[in-house]
Amino acid sequence: MPLYRLLVSLFALWTLARAALRGDGTALRERLAFGPVEPGPHLWLHAASNGELASARPVIEALRRARPDLAILVTCNSATGVALARDWGLTARLAPLDLAHVARRMHRRWQVTAHVAMESELWPHRVLTCPGPVLVLGGRLSAGTARGWRAFGALQRRVLGRLAWVSAQDAASLERYREGGLPPEAAGPVVDLKSFYAPPDLHDPALEQAFVRGSTWLAASTHPGEEEIVLDAHRRARRQEPDLRLILAPRHPRRADEIERMIEAAGPSCARRSRGEAPRAEVYLADTLGEMALFYPLAGRVFIGGTLTDRGGHTPYEPAAFGAALLHGPDVANFRAPFAALDAAGAALPVENAAGLAQALGELRAPAEQQRLGAAAQETLASGQDVESLVAEVLQRVD
Repeated sequence: MPLYRLLVSLFALWTLARAALRGDGTALRERLAFGPVEPGPHLWLHAASNGELASARPVIEALRRARPDLAILVTCNSATGVALARDWGLTARLAPLDLAHVARRMHRRWQVTAHVAMESELWPHRVLTCPGPVLVLGGRLSAGTARGWRAFGALQRRVLGRLAWVSAQDAASLERYREGGLPPEAAGPVVDLKSFYAPPDLHDPALEQAFVRGSTWLAASTHPGEEEIVLDAHRRARRQEPDLRLILAPRHPRRADEIERMIEAAGPSCARRSRGEAPRAEVYLADTLGEMALFYPLAGRVFIGGTLTDRGGHTPYEPAAFGAALLHGPDVANFRAPFAALDAAGAALPVENAAGLAQALGELRAPAEQQRLGAAAQETLASGQDVESLVAEVLQRVD
């Protein structure tokens, strides 16, 4: 453990120095587990940031329904994650540094009765100093991470041996937990929390009137290098489908000016969501945050971004929940298991380049075919367990 202590101490110095240079006294206090606390025992749930927290939301809401008396403290590594949790009415703080004395202070001041870590957020001192059970939800342990743990000697076995229960997001992760020292009785069900995603009830009548779903496709959460491919594919597909329209939603809206120039150079007309421009153009640039649930219902075909780059791809669960026909590139490392299931079932179309993407769009030109593939994706990605039963297993161990 000496190597881990050294590395986490260096990380702590860097984190605290950044907060000090920004003059952010609140971050300094919270990183050291100081600052205001709320009285009484707490279940401490930790998620890295917005994405992990969004995955946890159905579980958090089910916990609150089942046990309204249970005080939950949420921590995140980012200020945006903390803000999101507070928007949901939760008590939230920046995550404390994983120094042993800081972790003990956190447990003591918040009267932590149990700790729930989301996905890959296992921090050794938090686990080893927790006075109650430690659980993992949506646990992810990649082959690379498992190899990295070995650099710390017996630390992985100590940490995993301390876990009371793990629900892994895929079978391969569960097997690596077991190989690393997870007690056999601590192995819970394999459940990807993203399969619990339920579409929010959001509407924009102007958008809904402007787009015909069968002749609209969405490129969702695209990254640099993908927009050129998307626009090339759109140009090719329009030869066979002249009324085809594209909603282009980049992962990072700050790139909107650059992408608008690409669209203009490619030839189509363009309207931007952030400017409130009327959605009548051939390409609608959805350059806003937090509105994907408005765009998915407008498109019968969805290309999942990050899959034609080295980004590992984004979730197929959200577009599938809206019944869209799914298209994706070869890089699906972040969601390997669900994409493998989709491909094996013929419930998504894999593509390699602009020509392949245009061909897939053409194959899905008929609205009935879009609906068929969308229904197949929903069936393939349906979870075998409901969120209430998963929460019941959690409560059995934290009460």
